[in-house]
Amino acid sequence: MTNELHTAIIVNPALPAGLIANTVGAIGIGIGAKRPQLGGDRLTDRHQRTIDISSNKPVPILQADAETIRNIMLKIIASGTEGIVTVPFPAFARALHNYQDYQQTFPDRDLSQETIDGLGLAGPTKLVKSLTGALKLLR
Repeated sequence: MTNELHTAIIVNPALPAGLIANTVGAIGIGIGAKRPQLGGDRLTDRHQRTIDISSNKPVPILQADAETIRNIMLKIIASGTEGIVTVPFPAFARALHNYQDYQQTFPDRDLSQETIDGLGLAGPTKLVKSLTGALKLLR
């Protein structure tokens, strides 16, 4: 396998559709901020209409229950693995409506005890697939 950059977003399928969409969108922004090489390009069509691209790689949206998502997140954090972007979406974040509140609350939280609604990963293909290979696509 290659060390090429691979991405995946895992979300809890038990969430309502709107929360799934919000979770995936927020995680996508986090991954893109840490790995701007995944997007940022601009393309121009033959009529000189230019757009910003969404992504230059596939972003599979996978499903898992909250416990599985949390366990994958904790496994990555505990391993101290360098080179993998880990973007969790803890459920408690939904009750906070500005980043400063989230930032202030976060140090008092224990991620091993929190419900994690979603998790975004970006890193070497072999590593990301080893963590997500058994998960099904969200349908």
